[in-house]
This record gives sequence, structure tokens and C-alpha cells, in this order.
Amino acid sequence: MTPTAPTAAPPPRELRDFYENPAVPVASGTSRGVRQARMLARALGPATDGTGSRTVLDIGCGDGTAAATAAPFLPGHRVIGVDWSQDALRRARTRIPYAVRGELTGGGLPFASESADAVLFSEVIEHLVDPDAALDEIRRVLRPGGHLMLSTPNLAAWYNRALLLAGVQPVFSEVSLRGIHGRPGKEVVGHLRLYTARALQEFVAVSGFTVVRLEGAPFHGVPRPLRLLDRLACVRPRLASILLLHARRT
Repeated sequence: MTPTAPTAAPPPRELRDFYENPAVPVASGTSRGVRQARMLARALGPATDGTGSRTVLDIGCGDGTAAATAAPFLPGHRVIGVDWSQDALRRARTRIPYAVRGELTGGGLPFASESADAVLFSEVIEHLVDPDAALDEIRRVLRPGGHLMLSTPNLAAWYNRALLLAGVQPVFSEVSLRGIHGRPGKEVVGHLRLYTARALQEFVAVSGFTVVRLEGAPFHGVPRPLRLLDRLACVRPRLASILLLHARRT
């Protein structure tokens, strides 16, 4: 779950401090990263097919896990990590060759308009105060027809539906940055927004993108006895733990 700066004004000092803490989890598991990387590889095609190398931005790269996972699936393409956190960038540079500082504000990404072929946006949108401004900035740097690969936890995951019926706070949702209250789990990860599949697709569509495909991915935090069921739920993305969305800039 890779946070990045969300708004035109800096977030509160306490929130920045929270995201600068290396102990805060920044990914939802290897399976999600691999599935997302395969989606991107299918979309871009090989660099040897006559189209040449493409530029892929991993925006909100955190420690570089998503970009490092994607790189073997994208031979010949250039993957660049982007984050506002200098600590995150130091860690990312141990995994990927390119990592630069940038913010998801108007013009805050250090790239020219229509200069990127694809954007990885892995586990970031749920941390943002202003996701509208973030997608505006992503749309600015993507060329027309460029690919957006977005992943985020699913508010309507199969187990969250059962938890809500029982009056329990859904997994992934948080009411405090200091502790867990009313839901399973032990880790505070700073989620500010959560999406269902329908809400995510509608939001991306009105932000200037055409939704191409929706897939599901499992979540590594599901208890071991339930992991097979969690993988099976991916057949129905609307029930999956993690939503993987492929969209193209219109």
C-alpha cells in the first residue's frame, strides 16, 4: 500500500510522519504485484515488437516493491519509481534503477505532459485526501491511449460483506491512525478511502479514462485456513480482496 502526497496543500505533519515510518506496511502481497505486472505486460507488449521501449511510472512507489515485481515482466521497457518520501526513495533505489521525487498535485510530477506510456498506481488511491486531483495529474502525464494500472483494497470483499452483516468494521477500513478499533487485524496502514468495484470503475471513467478490464487478487493477510477461498473469490472480481483495474486515457 504505497502512499504518496495527495493534495495541493501538504497533508498534516502527523500524516506525513505516519507515512515516513518504515514499519508501515506498503504492499498487499506478492500475488497482487505479479497479477498487476502481467496485466501491464499484456497491455504494453514486448519492446521488440517494433514499438520500442515504453516509459512506465510507478507513482507512489514506496519502497519499490511493485516496480521491482513488474520489471521482469517488462524487459526492454523503462520503469521509473516516483514518491514524495525521501526515505521511501532511498529504499526504492535499492530495488530499481530509477526513482525520483514527485507529488500528485497539479503539475507536481516531474514529467512533461503526455510523456508516459503507462502508470502503475498500486495501493495508493486509498491513502489520498484528493483522489480527483491525483487522477487529473496522472492523466496529464499519460499520452492519449496510455495505460493506467490501478490496484486498491475492495470494500466489498467477500469477508467484508459478512463482517458488515455481523456489525463488525470491514477489513481495510480505519477510524484512527493510532490503533485498530472494531475490526480484525493488527496493522494500521492509513487508509482514508475505500472503493467497491462499481464505485472505482465509475470514478475512473468520469476522470477521463476508459475502463478496459477489472480483475481480482488475493490478500496475504487473510488467515491461512481461508486463503483458498480468497483465491477462488478472484474469479468474481467484485468479491475479491484486491481490485486490479486496467484503464486507458481517453
